Amino acid sequence: MSDPDLAIVSIETTIIDVPLIRPHKFATTTAEKQPILLVAITTAGGVTGYGEGVVPGGPWWGGESVETMKAIVDRYIAPYITGRGVDEITGIMVDLERIVANARFAKAAVDVALHDAWARSLGVGVHTLLGGAFRTGVDVRWALGAAPVAEILDEVAEKLDSRLNFAFKLKMGALDPAVDTERIVTIAQSLAGKAGVSIDVNARWDRFTALRYVPELVDGGVELIEQPTPGEQLEVLAEINHLVSAPVMADESVHTPHDALEVARLGAADVIAVKTTKCGGLQRSKEIAAIAKAAGIRCHGATSIEGPIGTAASIHFACAEPGINYGTELFGPQLFAVELLQTPLDYSEGQVHLPAGPGLGVELDMDVVKSLARD
Repeated sequence: MSDPDLAIVSIETTIIDVPLIRPHKFATTTAEKQPILLVAITTAGGVTGYGEGVVPGGPWWGGESVETMKAIVDRYIAPYITGRGVDEITGIMVDLERIVANARFAKAAVDVALHDAWARSLGVGVHTLLGGAFRTGVDVRWALGAAPVAEILDEVAEKLDSRLNFAFKLKMGALDPAVDTERIVTIAQSLAGKAGVSIDVNARWDRFTALRYVPELVDGGVELIEQPTPGEQLEVLAEINHLVSAPVMADESVHTPHDALEVARLGAADVIAVKTTKCGGLQRSKEIAAIAKAAGIRCHGATSIEGPIGTAASIHFACAEPGINYGTELFGPQLFAVELLQTPLDYSEGQVHLPAGPGLGVELDMDVVKSLARD
């Protein structure tokens, strides 16, 4: 029987729109603000835990949006789990599968808020609930926009000089493939010996386009190819992976543990992008990392451009999970034009560092949150 103080007495959701320092271009859209659904779970003991529902740039990516997540949490999840203990995470998340299919981004927000509330109630960090941290920070790759080459190289130089990031990712898929490839190769060759360059096509190339241009990108110095082809076409991803020497990373192809198993069976990728958001939370992310580890596949701590709550959750996960062994891109808060925390996350020496303190180890600045909240 749960401690009565751990019983959930309220679940509140708030949508905020956070301005970015510059437009962030994806394959099919450009974001100037990042919408975030904040989920606050409060216990009978007066402890509140937070989680984030956030997708990269809107519903184009995974079919969810902050609006759909809010409706799912408010209408279907909150009434069902109110009164249960925040220490019943496993049972709650299993039961939610019978109430709501898929909706992994919404479930992830609830999963993280439960972890935060339970850990705060115990006076420990979330990483303790995940087995304990074995490191205090993880490498962070910075994502670059679709600016002209000169501007991108200036941005890279600034990041290198400040020792914030030593590896960089560029989005592809929105421009003509030939033009886009020439742009990326120019950047990669300019940075050869100075910084690593990876690319992300966001699953927007067909097989023929990928077969034509991925080898050219690898020959041009790109060190990692992320999801060049549609997520469901695992055989095509495997064909590309077997064709080139650089590692191929699966992102849109892996949402569930079964997806990870299929990628392993086909040899479709050398690396899996583990977003705690798209995977449905911290528990499911551990399952995916375990399958990858058993198959000899590395995992990358990926991002949906989370705010500091979601990013802190992913940091705790990455610091407690040895399977996250291909770095991270947990740069979300660095892209925000406003600070949402009372004390910002620590980005330095190419890493983001594990926050100390109970729960996620971060405290929201509620005045800033209220100023960004939708009516």
